[in-house]
Amino acid sequence: MSHAAQRSKGWHVLFCGLVLTWFLSGCGTPESERAAFPEPAVVGGGGGAPVAQPPALSTNRTEVMGAVEKFRIGDTVTVNFSGVDSPPPPHEERIKEDGTITLPMIGSVIAAGKTAGELQKELQERYSRYYTRLTVTVKSLERFYYVGGEVRSPGRYPWLGELTVTQAIQSAGDFTDFARKTRVLLVRANGQTEVVDCRKAIERPELDPKVMPGDRIHVPRRFW
Repeated sequence: MSHAAQRSKGWHVLFCGLVLTWFLSGCGTPESERAAFPEPAVVGGGGGAPVAQPPALSTNRTEVMGAVEKFRIGDTVTVNFSGVDSPPPPHEERIKEDGTITLPMIGSVIAAGKTAGELQKELQERYSRYYTRLTVTVKSLERFYYVGGEVRSPGRYPWLGELTVTQAIQSAGDFTDFARKTRVLLVRANGQTEVVDCRKAIERPELDPKVMPGDRIHVPRRFW
């Protein structure tokens, strides 16, 4: 073999070696990718193949269920009793302006600001003075407000959160052509009344009262 042929063969072998080295190094996982995608944790299993550890599930009930609703003034609370031969009769009452309800045997109890579970626990403790096996169950009726008079769809509507008088009227289809918008009557669950000028309330939100569960809105008819 000539000297030139030997040199050509040597360069060919060197080139193939470099290509093979580059290919093998490219098959590995770069450190940056390993940092971004860490290996899953594994647990042993009595000599068997390792098993990937699944991610831990959250045990925080608040994250899963969200905040628990609390009773407010005007809500209707129902209390049922069971577990004994002669339990107290079922009790249903709207929470009074002072935030209380009045139950047989134990008297006045603060309900506003408590969840159904908190109120139930308190009632259970207070009734334990008279019954050893009594079970107390507390529930809240669905919350509603009412819109009547000169609106396009008068009726009862579910109260789902913060709401104003003008928004409540819009939810009832808005005013009719005969509505007296300046003398809208808001009747609170406790019987207090307030006259709302909805024309001004639209321009000045501070004049647009909040609507609470049990409130009633009446839109009168104008005479001209």
